[in-house]
Order: sequence, then C-alpha cells, then structure tokens
Amino acid sequence: MRSLVKRSSGVLLHPTSLPGGRLGDEAYRFVDWLAAAGQSWWQILPLGPPDEHGSPYRPASAFACSPALLDDPDRRVSAAELERFVERQPYWTGEWAAFAGDDAIADQVRFEREWRALRTYAAGKGVRLIGDIPIYIAPQSSDHLSHPELFLDGVVAGVPPDEWSATGQLWGNPLYDWSFLRQTGYRWWIERFRRTFELVDAARIDHFRGFVAYWAVPEDETTALAGSWRRGPGRRLFDAVAAELGPLSLIAEDLGVITPAVHALRDELGLPGLVVLQFAFPAGQDPIRVPDHSVAYTGTHDNDTSLGWWERMDERVQNRVRRAAAEQGIDETEPSWLLVRLALASHAEVAIAPVQDLLALGNDARMNVPGREDGNWGYRLEPGQLDAALARRLRAATEFARR
Repeated sequence: MRSLVKRSSGVLLHPTSLPGGRLGDEAYRFVDWLAAAGQSWWQILPLGPPDEHGSPYRPASAFACSPALLDDPDRRVSAAELERFVERQPYWTGEWAAFAGDDAIADQVRFEREWRALRTYAAGKGVRLIGDIPIYIAPQSSDHLSHPELFLDGVVAGVPPDEWSATGQLWGNPLYDWSFLRQTGYRWWIERFRRTFELVDAARIDHFRGFVAYWAVPEDETTALAGSWRRGPGRRLFDAVAAELGPLSLIAEDLGVITPAVHALRDELGLPGLVVLQFAFPAGQDPIRVPDHSVAYTGTHDNDTSLGWWERMDERVQNRVRRAAAEQGIDETEPSWLLVRLALASHAEVAIAPVQDLLALGNDARMNVPGREDGNWGYRLEPGQLDAALARRLRAATEFARR
C-alpha cells in the first residue's frame, strides 16, 4: 500500500459541519485556513447521501455523493455531460438512477464539478483529502436492492458488548456473503475502492477488524448479545483490489475488540493503524512512543470532544496528560490543546485533530454518540470561527512538533 506523508498533520471536519453545511465559498475558506495553519490533510467522513438521522455511515449508496452538499444544486447539466459521466461510471450509475429517480445522475455531475474544483484548489494549497470507507452499506439502500446476491440472509451487522454498550451495538446493516464475493473476484469492492480514490487522496477503512472476523447477529434479535464471530475475507480482498488498482493510501481503523490476527493483517498490508489519545491515557499508554506507522488522533467523530473527555477524567488521568506534555516541553493550560499538541508531538506519521478540539469546545459540540440514533451529526461551525489567530496557533504548534 502507498505510504502517507511522513510527519504531517491535519484537521477532521465533515463538509456538513462547514458554515452553511455544504460546499462553496466556506469550503474554499477552510482550505485557505488549513494552509495558513500549516496543515497537510483535510479529513472528512463518508460523502454518500446520509440516512434519515443524518448518518453518513448508512448512506443510500456506496458510490453516489450527497446532493445535499451541493453549493449550486440548480446549475444546468447538458445531455453531453450526462452521457460522459455515465460512460466513466458504468458500474453504478444505472442502479442509482433507478433508485434515486429523476435528476439523480445530473446531481452527480454537479457534485463532480464542485468537488473536482475544490480538490484541485486544495492540492494547489498543499492540502490533500482523507476520506472514509464504511465497511457496511445501509439496508434497503441502492446497493442492497441492486445486488441482493452479495449479502447474507437472516443475519445483520453489529458488535459485541464493549465500553459503549453492555449489550453490544446492533447496527442492523446487511452482512456480505464473502464466499460469493470471492467467486466474483471481489468486483463490487474493487469498484467501490476505485470510486473512493476518484474523490480523495487517502481513505480510512472503517471497522477494519470486520475484514478478519465480523459479528453476525440473527436479524430478529433486539440486542447484539446473541451474535457470533464469523471469518472475513482477510487479505484476499485487498490483494484483489491492489492487483487492479495498484497501491492505495489506506488507514486501518483498528479500534474495538482487536485480536492479534487483526494486527497481523494490518501489518501484512503495510497499513497504519489508529492511536486515540483519549483511549491511551486512561490505559496508561505512552502517547508519544506510538508506532511510527500510525495516525494519532486526539479523538475521532465517535468520541467526546477532548474538553468533554477531560471533564469526565479523574485527577490521576489529568495529571498523566500534564506530565506527558511537560516531558515534551509543551506549555499549555487548555486541556484540549494539551491533547492536540501531544498528538502532534507523537511518533505517528500523521496527527489529526477534530476541529472542535482546536476550538476547545465541550460536550455539546460532539459529532456522534455511538448507539444513539437521534441528536447526532449536527455540529456546525459559525462563520469566521476559524480565524487567523487560531491558524497561527496551530501552525506554531505544528512547527514545534516538526511536522
């Protein structure tokens, strides 16, 4: 797999969290701000049309992008543009048009225009994009209805009991029939990776452990307790993707119930894993001497903000953070910035901070609470909130950490 930029850093902000919640001028201003702040990466969440709760991890399509992000949703699309787009995207456009109806493909043409222009602008500023690939698709989505043969009957996705829930998490997504997918040469997945890397420069693979073994729950259960582990495709899938698409810049989201086999697959593929400082400190782990080939986060979209986390931690954990910062010569009083600067100081090749941590926001700015359907995905910046002073502060911290 292709490596990421050594000793680089970036900011996690989904486009729905921009002022106005869509592309356009605010997206360009954010790129300008990232460049002024000395950042190399803009990390986003999945771009597909979200579900009724706003979740981008249950999109209506694994290939189409959300028209709700369009800055100019009424801009004219010619017949020639439609034809050229379908010719470039023959694998999925027919089923998406049948699922989403009139103007569905025109919206994808509009999205391609806006996204390509934004990505080109970002590249010119030295900013690259990290996307996100949800392992599962949504039930009754375009993919599910168009390719029922790719999925198992009678079981749905979830995870066993963990720190988020004593009864596990019952996600309810369709589960892949990996045996059948292997017979197809993993064509659907190859096309999914192809589409992803038309849009971004690198991608985080959500729930990476599910490619080693996944939790299958009988579909009539009301919790995930009755699930069981089943074997995933392992490296066969990734070998098939690499054979057709070549090396890709991927990040393995290796959080959750992790086994040696998960780490072995990650390392065999040469993928960086995730280090989350909000998990490291309570566990007594060194936040600095993390693997070089990893991506360090203060927290992810599924975590509390760092200030919200700090306020829940006891004095023992807080003092551990302060000592780690002092050992690195970091002089900070704001809790969220202690974590930001420790992520930057770590050995990880990339450090990422959610924008909420740069703004030192509390629990009410949290993006998502796993296992809760309502009240998520609504966080949004105020116009002008990311100012020049904050850019200078982040640039100084980045340069101090030699990123």
